[in-house]
Amino acid sequence: MGKYEKLILKILSGQSDTNIPFDDLCNLLQGTGFVMRIRRSHHVFRKEGIEEKINLQREGNNAKPYQVRQVRYLILKYQLGGKP
Repeated sequence: MGKYEKLILKILSGQSDTNIPFDDLCNLLQGTGFVMRIRRSHHVFRKEGIEEKINLQREGNNAKPYQVRQVRYLILKYQLGGKP
């Protein structure tokens, strides 16, 4: 199992939303086809065929917990990253 498969499982488990590294989350989204645009401290991700956009900000080295929950919702809704 690779790094990103483990990250997806960690996100889907919901057990450690406060411990998801920001850079890993950004790379995961880009790896699933999202396009990143940076405006100041906001990293905005969009993908064709997905109406929602994801707006991430750092909280130290980690992503903010509510933003991890938003990513989990999109992974489940659109079945991103393989099996839900």
